[in-house]
Amino acid sequence: MSDRLLRPGPPGGFQLLQQSGTDMSVTSTDAGTRVQGRVCAGIDWAKDDHVVCVLGPDGAVVDRFSIGHTSAGLKQLLIRLLAAGAGEVGIERGDGPVVEALLAAGLQVFVVVPSQVKNLRARYGSAGNKDDRFDAYVLADVIRTDHRRLTPLVRSSPATVALRATVRARRDLVAHRIAVGNQLRSHLQLVFPAAAGLFSSIDTQTSLAFLERFTTQVQADWLTPARFKAWLSRSGYTGSTSAEEFHRRLVSAPRGDSSAAASTYAVITLGHVAVLRTLKAQIAALAESIADQFADHPDAPVFDSLPRSGTVRAARLLAEIGDARGLFPTADSLACLAGVAPSTRQSGKVRTVTFRWGAHRELRDAICDFAGDSRHANAWAADLYDRARARGHDHPHAVRILARAWVDIIWRCWQDGVAYDPGRHLALQRVLAHDLAA
Repeated sequence: MSDRLLRPGPPGGFQLLQQSGTDMSVTSTDAGTRVQGRVCAGIDWAKDDHVVCVLGPDGAVVDRFSIGHTSAGLKQLLIRLLAAGAGEVGIERGDGPVVEALLAAGLQVFVVVPSQVKNLRARYGSAGNKDDRFDAYVLADVIRTDHRRLTPLVRSSPATVALRATVRARRDLVAHRIAVGNQLRSHLQLVFPAAAGLFSSIDTQTSLAFLERFTTQVQADWLTPARFKAWLSRSGYTGSTSAEEFHRRLVSAPRGDSSAAASTYAVITLGHVAVLRTLKAQIAALAESIADQFADHPDAPVFDSLPRSGTVRAARLLAEIGDARGLFPTADSLACLAGVAPSTRQSGKVRTVTFRWGAHRELRDAICDFAGDSRHANAWAADLYDRARARGHDHPHAVRILARAWVDIIWRCWQDGVAYDPGRHLALQRVLAHDLAA
């Protein structure tokens, strides 16, 4: 597309579209008037089609249309946006084919999340009505009027985006495994109570092998302490619980169903066991993929050096924070998005400090998960957590306080590209020196 485009303008004039990278402006001339500014667009994203609104520098609607979520529709979207001179686009999500197409065309993308759009509707009316065309207009107008308060979408490297997808996929499967395990336990509590609490966890290899071999109460009645010991040996059990203890649990629990319907219940049990085995295998495969991706990432040493991080946890921290340094210019910006910075509200003489609801939940979970476990391997983290609990804070609140302190350290290491060094952590050294003196 040429750098300079002409199209019909107001009566007696023309519009000259000037494109320079992602900075596009419109200059309109007529019989003595001249207006300069930015052309902004808003896209109300949907599964099947998208509503687009393009506003001129004065806020007037330049173009409004709908396009389908197809390859041809996305091409038409870019053609019409560039023809209208739009250089900045507001949208409610920061991923997907639409965003990829906009970025590939050199347009600046600003993400305005749905909760913000909901609140912004009140700027244009008190009814609070939801309309796709109106939301597209709101997105475009907010980009036009509040440009200085917004940050263009900054993307991490493809390797980080791929790692993030793998980490989240594994976490989803873990949640699914927990759900299926709960379903299996609930089923066993009705038809085979002894098996529901026989082992430490319902989805361990030994537990699943037991349920595959002894699917009903009648089959489990065959077991004696000696037979249980032999079966544990064949199954490769390495725990410390004796066969006699397992047998005691088995006979002391309420008896399960031994009627003709027991075989039907056994089919249900085996179905849950098969799903759990598949999930565990896929979770392990994703963990291997995460380890390989993480090892090849240039920022891996930064996150791998954190105490008690582990490969999967360190990879998750890296994936959620990303490697686009410009996204978090300060540690405070990272803490706020992660939801570990408190939210202060003040009106008159009333001042309250509350939990920050507006946050990136995946990022908050990753940082809090790391912080909560770091206290078991870091004296400074343990001291900070203990002092928070001593002030009366519950466990989640104390973990967020610790996470906020860790954010400063993680951000500094991440920005400088250096690994965490306990010897240079002065607060940790003071705690260690105090403990040594005591």
